[in-house]
Amino acid sequence: MILNKQYRCIHSASCQCTKGHISEDVIFLLFHNLNWNPKLIATFSCVCKWFDDLAKRVLWKEFCRTRAPRMIRDLQSGVSHIVDGNWRALGKLLIYCTGCTHGTLFGQIGIPGHFVYQTRFSRTSGKSFLLRRCRSDVLYVSYPCEHPDQGEDKNIGFFRGVFKSFGTSKVRKMLINKAAELHPTQVCIYCKAKLWNMRQARMIPHSASSWLGSYEDGVEYYVCLNGHMLGTCTLLPLSDSEEVSSSEE
Repeated sequence: MILNKQYRCIHSASCQCTKGHISEDVIFLLFHNLNWNPKLIATFSCVCKWFDDLAKRVLWKEFCRTRAPRMIRDLQSGVSHIVDGNWRALGKLLIYCTGCTHGTLFGQIGIPGHFVYQTRFSRTSGKSFLLRRCRSDVLYVSYPCEHPDQGEDKNIGFFRGVFKSFGTSKVRKMLINKAAELHPTQVCIYCKAKLWNMRQARMIPHSASSWLGSYEDGVEYYVCLNGHMLGTCTLLPLSDSEEVSSSEE
């Protein structure tokens, strides 16, 4: 059943949501028992504004900590980080492939976004997406979600990632120094923040296509103001990609 969000709910004495209302502690224990099921959290947050706020403050936070504990500990260990207040966005990034549809960032072909059961994120592999002068930054990047046979024998891959302490990162500083323009219309699918085009800023190293196993000119990705990364690539046929050697910028 699809529930519409009731944003006007203020939990007044006459509010239907408070009839037999249970405490946050009980809700916490309930979702803990459900292993922080993301689909149930999303459904729960649609009931009313109070439930939505609870999901953003508590439930998505626990989901992220359970799904990627080492990654979350590292993201929170920096002096400046963007995790607190963005748990829902990070939770969605962990489990949702952006896809591409007409009128969106990667709208050449129609591949709808979808949930993925499990995705690996790597801090070491994130270095492949950073220019040499920026490799002290920390970027967690996912292995590409592959979509084969997308016309003209193309295999398309989608990947996503998140920077640690993006506000103080060298990548952000370099984008600002370059006066890189933000996308005029499109926003981050995870947090709705404005986006920088890394190809337009000439900040995609050769090592990115090598790690992805893709054509060099087939890699494109964006970074939002909150440090979320979303990208796509045209993957080489398996026999070719296995022969690609790792290269440096």
